[in-house]
Amino acid sequence: MRNLIYRLLIFLSIMALPAFGQGNSSIEGNWLGTLDINGMKVRIILKVSKAADGTLTAKFDSPDQGATDLPTDAVTQKEKAVGFSAAKFGISYEGTLDEKGDEIAGTFKQGAGALPLVFKRTGEIEKPKRPQMPQKPFPYNEEEVSYKNLKDNVKLAGTLTLPRDGARFPAVILITGSGSQDRDETIYGHKPFLVLADYLTRRGIAVLRIDDRGIGGSEPGSLSATSENFAEDVLAGIEFLKARKEIDGKKIGLIGHSEGGMIAPMVAARSKDVAFIVLMAGLGQTGEDVIYTQTALLQKAEGASEFVTGETIKALKSAFAILKTEPDNKLVAGHINDALVKQKSGFDEQQQKAFAPVEAKIRSQIPIYVSGWFRYFVTFDPRASLAKVKVPVLALNGENDLQVASKENLDLIAAGLKAGRNKDVTVTSFPKLNHLFQTSQTGSLTEYEKIEETMSPQILETISNWVLKHTK
Repeated sequence: MRNLIYRLLIFLSIMALPAFGQGNSSIEGNWLGTLDINGMKVRIILKVSKAADGTLTAKFDSPDQGATDLPTDAVTQKEKAVGFSAAKFGISYEGTLDEKGDEIAGTFKQGAGALPLVFKRTGEIEKPKRPQMPQKPFPYNEEEVSYKNLKDNVKLAGTLTLPRDGARFPAVILITGSGSQDRDETIYGHKPFLVLADYLTRRGIAVLRIDDRGIGGSEPGSLSATSENFAEDVLAGIEFLKARKEIDGKKIGLIGHSEGGMIAPMVAARSKDVAFIVLMAGLGQTGEDVIYTQTALLQKAEGASEFVTGETIKALKSAFAILKTEPDNKLVAGHINDALVKQKSGFDEQQQKAFAPVEAKIRSQIPIYVSGWFRYFVTFDPRASLAKVKVPVLALNGENDLQVASKENLDLIAAGLKAGRNKDVTVTSFPKLNHLFQTSQTGSLTEYEKIEETMSPQILETISNWVLKHTK
């Protein structure tokens, strides 16, 4: 999904981190740290410099999220102890500088979540090769736009690209997956939505891509927002496009990736202004089943034992059963902790050791489990929306997708649309493509960064040809 993992902890990765203060060792230069977020590696680069008065300042990059030169706050240092905080984001860090002054080991926290984070001195960070990245000048018009979701009173900002030749263009709105994503859906230096928008606009299709709430130029809105609220954001985008003289209001479609592929049918089921939808790794399974399938596939790819995988899914099922029956967030943590203690009570010493990381991860994610978004997602069944979609649908997935399994979800999407008697449905699975629609070897999350391809040319052509066919 954009993916479920992103929604769980991705907010940890795009935050401004403060500079370290002066101590026994100078920390001028670049420092590299890597957060491990459920198997996803998110690098953090601190670029520390010294002002004329000796004051240390720093800027922060998150290259895997496409964020550079973010400002930092002041920090404290007492001998080897280093600490900083970013109250705006609920972030704090406490670490210890080693004797050589080349490493700071500590814990990065946000809210009740905590992750180990070690900064090491480094030189310049080599930028990854991204040959598909569109380069200006573009042969089309590009416009910064904004509009409001009036129902939720949230301003949304993004980019509208328009072909230069002709008028009254067909248009699509790109809908990102789960997690806090920018308009380009940036990940590991890849910008999938920029690549897709560029390709479509060059072929005569207008494209609107928008920053998620709280990212870029978009306002944060309510912290309790769910996919229902995000669907309202898309509906606001449709109204915006309908008011543009360059857009053919009868040819506005939606292209959703991962959670976006769950939201697109929700919107199409409500609005008569949606002419077609494209689902890229969209959901056919319930949110709960997506997590179980995803967990099994990812753990298998990481070489986990059958015992660990089985007990992880068992623990998740217990946690989600509690979520579905206990509305009081304050009580959920205690119930989940009790369930974990009970589950491991019969383990031998070796099993206890193998289960310990699973237990720690689930405990750390309880604050996410009780969020409005997660409570909604885990109980969501896409069949209700799919059965109401009457417009043409193109559903795509890659056979190496370990986050939204191809067969399980495409089969259920097709069945859901068929149940609603939709007569224009195209469902296609592509060998070797992963969740990001890159050509991959295994689909493992660790491949995302290493692969130079941002999006398979076959996918770009498939989507473009299908949209043009349905808008002539």
